[in-house]
Amino acid sequence: MGIPFLKGHGTENDFVVLPDPDGTLDLTPARVRVLCDRRAGLGADGVLRVVPAKAVADRPAEVPDDLWFMDYRNGDGSVAEMCGNGVRVFARYLVDTGLVTEREFTIGTRAGVRTVIVDDEVTVGMGRARVTGSSLATVGGASVAGVAVNVGNPHLVCVLEDADKLASLDLSVPPAYDPAVFPDGVNVEFVVVEAPDRLRMRVHERGVGETRSCGTGTVAAVTGVLYGRGTHTGEATVDIPGGRVRVTVGPEQSTLSGPAVFVARGELDQVWWDRAGE
Repeated sequence: MGIPFLKGHGTENDFVVLPDPDGTLDLTPARVRVLCDRRAGLGADGVLRVVPAKAVADRPAEVPDDLWFMDYRNGDGSVAEMCGNGVRVFARYLVDTGLVTEREFTIGTRAGVRTVIVDDEVTVGMGRARVTGSSLATVGGASVAGVAVNVGNPHLVCVLEDADKLASLDLSVPPAYDPAVFPDGVNVEFVVVEAPDRLRMRVHERGVGETRSCGTGTVAAVTGVLYGRGTHTGEATVDIPGGRVRVTVGPEQSTLSGPAVFVARGELDQVWWDRAGE
C-alpha cells in the first residue's frame, strides 16, 4: 500500500497534501524536494503535512495538542513558518474529509494558532502584520526600495511605478537582499497600485522561486502600501498571476480570503517513497 496524497492549489500556488493522522510519516527534506520536482515527482510549490499538533515536537507553545497542525515545507525542503494559500487548502481538506465539522475553527501553524472560515471561499485570520523597517531588493542590476513586513514570516514589499515595469522583471534569478536584515531569507513582493483598493503583484518566494501567488505576500503587500500612505488599516483586492484574493488589514489582525481547490488524489508508490528518502 502506498502513501496517500492530494494535489491542490490556492490561486495556483500549488501543494501536495500528505495526510498523517498518526504522526508517523517521515517527511525528510529529500522527499519534499523530489515530491515538488515537476519532472521527478508530482510537482508543487510546497508540501502540507496534515498531522495532530501533539505529534509535532517543534510547534509553538501556544498551539494546543488537540488542533490539527499544518506542517508546511517549501519546495527546497526547508521548513516555513506560515503559508496563507496553504492554510486555505489545508482548511478545505479538513472540512471536505470531515476531520472537522464546523465551518469556523482553529488550526496550528509554526506562526501560531490561526482561525479559518470555510465557505465557497476560505478566509484566514493571518494575525497581526508588522512593519519592521525598510531595505532594498536588487533585481536585474537595479535596486528597489522596500518595506519590511512580518506576517509570521519575513517579506520585503517593493512598490513599482507601473504594470509594464512589473511585467518586465526577470524573477528567474532570486532578487538580492540584505542578509543582515533578513538572516533567514525573505519573500520579495513587487507591487503596482492600480487603484486605492486594488493592487497587482508578483512574488519571489524564499526556498521556491517565483510562484503564481503567495498568501502571506498579499497581506504584506497591502500592509506595505498602507504604511506608505501613513495608515495601518484598510483593505484591497490583490491580483496575482494565479488569480485574485481579498485582504483586510487591522491594527491587531489581518485576514486573507480566496479560493482553495483540489485537482487530484491518489497514492505515492511505496518503493518510490522509500528511495526518495535515501
